Amino acid sequence: MASQAEQLASNISLANFGKATELKKRIWFTIGALILFRLLSHVPMPGIDPRAMAELFNTQRGGVLDFFNTFSGGSLERMSIIALGVMPYITASIVVQLGATMYAPLMALKKEGETGRKKLNQYTRFLTVALTMVQGYFIAVGLEGLGANQSIAAVVDPGILFRVAATISLVGGTLFLMWIGEQITSRGIGNGISLIIMAGIVATLPRTLAQLFEGGRSNTIDPLLIILVIALVVGLILFICFMERAQRRVLIQYPKRATARGMMAQERSHLPIKINTAGVIPPIFASSLLLMPLTVIQMAGATPGAEGQSEWLVTLSTYLQHGSPVFMTLYGLGIIFFCFFYTSVQFNSEETADNLKKHGGFIPGVRPGKATESYFDHLLTRLTVIGAAYLTLICLVPEIMFTQAGIPFYLGGTSLLIVVNVTMDTVSQIQGHLIAHQYGDLIKKAKLKGGRPARR
Repeated sequence: MASQAEQLASNISLANFGKATELKKRIWFTIGALILFRLLSHVPMPGIDPRAMAELFNTQRGGVLDFFNTFSGGSLERMSIIALGVMPYITASIVVQLGATMYAPLMALKKEGETGRKKLNQYTRFLTVALTMVQGYFIAVGLEGLGANQSIAAVVDPGILFRVAATISLVGGTLFLMWIGEQITSRGIGNGISLIIMAGIVATLPRTLAQLFEGGRSNTIDPLLIILVIALVVGLILFICFMERAQRRVLIQYPKRATARGMMAQERSHLPIKINTAGVIPPIFASSLLLMPLTVIQMAGATPGAEGQSEWLVTLSTYLQHGSPVFMTLYGLGIIFFCFFYTSVQFNSEETADNLKKHGGFIPGVRPGKATESYFDHLLTRLTVIGAAYLTLICLVPEIMFTQAGIPFYLGGTSLLIVVNVTMDTVSQIQGHLIAHQYGDLIKKAKLKGGRPARR
């Protein structure tokens, strides 16, 4: 049965949307910020030959660079100033959040509330700068050697000046993207970092679909395979929508209280816990940690069959190619690990049990305190197992199918998961603003009616 909020949301019309001026400002700000992000993806790094870079990138399509290029919205292919995207920031967030659960000083900061959260965000920014500097320098070095076997020079004037300029450009681009994401979160609609990643994925979809249909027209891809791919994508979208709305509603009871009529009534409510509590974060975290070192390896020219390369780098690049069993195994294990890790960060069983005890709430059949905490831990573990299996299935099964079918471009469940998840979250926030605006109008009308003097 639909809740009162859902019933109110279903009554929202375009007329109400037109009256919500604050919401329209937020949406236009978000659209403008994403347009700026797309414009920056076409600004090349200083010292790069765009034509040679495009030619070199085409020789390595289908590998890990193509996979990472999808998340950067084509920025890596053009080697723009935002080629690294927001992945260094995500990696830094992983490290800081891990430290906040294991390192005592960071744990103390986490418990300080808003002040501690601002301090942790500051540490995340500092770590983002350090990671981007290291990754940017190695990418600059790799670009100088990239294409040596094909006699194609992507760098116009190699040397220390190019390395410094490239590193500064990549650091500035990543920090600017991080700032744009924070501005979208505070002044726009939705989570800014997630929207930037989604915008990058959506920007590559038209070309991906064009390649798919062009392959069917030229008979390089079986038309029946194209129909199966479209059916699989539609099925994945429906399955993702179903699983993201699935939740376990825990019954909460409160002691009997006297009503206005002098009767005793017992209040009941439900605590909803999503099956996929971690959301879209585990695939992003797992891909970020797995793709960054592999990108540096391939930028260094460590490809199978290359001469003059370190043997262990070539071996590592061979085993960790996108679509290989080792890559898929590590990716799946990373998703499962971050599912449990991020769920434990998002839902604190001890804090939830203490809050229920303070307000007199309890779960029927479970004693307040430690027993309630153990109940939440047990319930959350079972739900996370289902959520981790769902995310792993969504992310890996399409990857394996497309790899085995030999489709010459990246189109996987991870991209669909991110797009659908972020879209649903953004739509929910828009509905929340509309509901708040509608409630505000009702409160104003009630005040106007209540303020009229009574007739005698």
